[in-house]
Amino acid sequence: MLKRILLICILFIFCDILYLSAEEGLWPPFLLNKENINEMQLNGLRLSAEDIFSNQNTSLKDAIVLFNKGCTGEIISGEGLLLTNYHCGFRYIQSLSTVDNDYMTSGYWARSREDELPAPDLTVSFLSGVEDVTVQILGNIDSILDEEERQNIINKRIDSITVSTSDDPYRVVRIKPFYYGNNYYMFIYDVFKDIRLVGTPPGNIGKFGGDTDNWIWPRHTGDFSLFRIYSNNDNMPAEYSPDNVPYKPKKYLQISLKGIREGDFTMAYGYPARTYQFLTSHQINILKEHILPYKIKFREARREIIKPAMEADNETRIKYAAKYESLSNAWKKWTGILDGYKRTDIIEIKKKLELDFILWANTDSTLKEKYGYLMSEFDRLYEELLPYYAAKEFFYETLLGTELIIFISRFNNLLYYQKENAQTTFSSKIDKLEEESNKFFKDYSIDVDRQVFTRMMELYYNSVDRKFHPEIMEQVINKSKGNFSKYAKYIYSKSLLIDQNKVNKFLQNFSMAASAKIEDDPAFQIYASFVDLFRNTINPKVDSLNMILNGLYREYINGLFEMQQGRKFYPDANHTLRLSYGNIKGYKPGNAVYYNYYTTLTGIIEKNLNENPEYAVPQQLLNLYQLQDFGKYGINNTVPVCFIATNHTSGGSSGSPVFNADGHLIGINFDRNWEGTVSDYFYDPNICRNISVDIRYILFIIDKYAGAGHLLDEMSLIYR
Repeated sequence: MLKRILLICILFIFCDILYLSAEEGLWPPFLLNKENINEMQLNGLRLSAEDIFSNQNTSLKDAIVLFNKGCTGEIISGEGLLLTNYHCGFRYIQSLSTVDNDYMTSGYWARSREDELPAPDLTVSFLSGVEDVTVQILGNIDSILDEEERQNIINKRIDSITVSTSDDPYRVVRIKPFYYGNNYYMFIYDVFKDIRLVGTPPGNIGKFGGDTDNWIWPRHTGDFSLFRIYSNNDNMPAEYSPDNVPYKPKKYLQISLKGIREGDFTMAYGYPARTYQFLTSHQINILKEHILPYKIKFREARREIIKPAMEADNETRIKYAAKYESLSNAWKKWTGILDGYKRTDIIEIKKKLELDFILWANTDSTLKEKYGYLMSEFDRLYEELLPYYAAKEFFYETLLGTELIIFISRFNNLLYYQKENAQTTFSSKIDKLEEESNKFFKDYSIDVDRQVFTRMMELYYNSVDRKFHPEIMEQVINKSKGNFSKYAKYIYSKSLLIDQNKVNKFLQNFSMAASAKIEDDPAFQIYASFVDLFRNTINPKVDSLNMILNGLYREYINGLFEMQQGRKFYPDANHTLRLSYGNIKGYKPGNAVYYNYYTTLTGIIEKNLNENPEYAVPQQLLNLYQLQDFGKYGINNTVPVCFIATNHTSGGSSGSPVFNADGHLIGINFDRNWEGTVSDYFYDPNICRNISVDIRYILFIIDKYAGAGHLLDEMSLIYR
């Protein structure tokens, strides 16, 4: 008995060590409980939970949008003016750019509403309501032991609720699991589709520092862009029309110009993508040893091909700017995560928790029956999963890193609808494919993609277990005698799908009999062979094992709740609205090194002395600095540019508003520090920092640099 009491005491001490600090957590604002609010207010917050989120009344959440499907934005005027990151808007800035009007390089500022540029395919979504639907989804399901059967029932219930909730084309209903399916919540969004570019700084402000500074502190990047939401005359969502008018929001943010100090309360509020705090040591070890090193290698190979091509030709630079930025961003982030795994010794920390979980489960026969089997099952299933999981990840990074293969996948869908004889759907797919073809070839280089295809095929062949090689791989080796470059030249010279004119002509004259031309196409045959292997061998195994693992994690989390009673667990981020809170604070990345909590325009000028072209500064900005022409945005003979805080953020948090204690906008989140990229898996409050561009620098660029002060006239500025 004494031994059992001692063991429990040790466990409680360990739980206290793991107890979340104020800085950790991506908290659902609709679940702000009394403990959260008390802690936030003790840290300095002067708002109520109702001020932050309300289903019934206007609150801060009504000024925050899901920007397209991957970022966050915020409304900063009563005329629908929207602020987000430059890198979030970059895809649309790039798509609107040409060699003659290169907005990525020169920037763009609309001088009137008529000058605002429609951004095709861009949407913004307002969260109109949240509802707990756990009972409707999980009612009478506990007795079902088979995970696949259980998930099928859940999916049918989700579909039923989703379909019955709304048939409005501008209203989207999504039901999301929390805590690996222990809870379910329904989110209702109003989706606006007429979005226009209002302003963007030039690239040497919007992405100042480029790859060199990405994920690095100190930062000096003016990472922002401005768009406007348009609605019909009834202030409702509508497709683009020149007759649409600026949207009148329920809520827009007040902007603080009073500045920041170390220790100030901060709150980031947005749509973080994914975190993985509950993963066991097994999954982390697979990522560390078997997945991330290869994915980094594959991305680096693509970068080594694309970057020189962009530097050699201006047209190619414009075509590949957004693509290169996306692949480089992930490459550097994964490198930082891998470094973070080693620096934090996360695997040993996870193993310690798992050992304590086993010891706790064995203190009682009931607990042992419920949870005693979990860790041995994790051992077994992850060992079985590893080769299939690696093959899947390598397939995505190599074959699906080739643009032609991605484009071909659209034709596979076309063949499917043809075989189903769904003529109405089939005809609409032809029209859609013609549209996608034009978009694809607008930003495509055959020469670049052929080189990428060659390298990706080589890497797949040399990196993936032979049992995961499709049949065509051996044909490739035999036909080209192992020379993938030779095989690529054959594919890219013979394929119908590589030439825009041929593709469009083929689609315009498409008949049911013409499908043979697609199926006989050498590029399509490569795609089809890989996809058959993926769909029939790799993916079913991965999905089956992951479904079982998901059930184990659901039980593991229940066990952690029971073992660590009193601890507040936040659910992993899943691209639903979250807030995090903390303080403005510097940090120590290593021995004898300390990073201050803010940067200034002076640092930009200092970096400009470096010969690195990513530190080039526009002459107009140099002039403003030399003249000390800072207006109301200056302080101590310079202008604040960026700051860091202890807010927990993730991918998707980009563009999130950062608030002070009064709920006033002080900056927008755009990055994390290099040492803190591992925070998706393990948050260390001593080292993890989110990086934001100071709202004063944003306003300085809009007003003094761009001369677009008319935009400030729309905003509500708070000076004290």
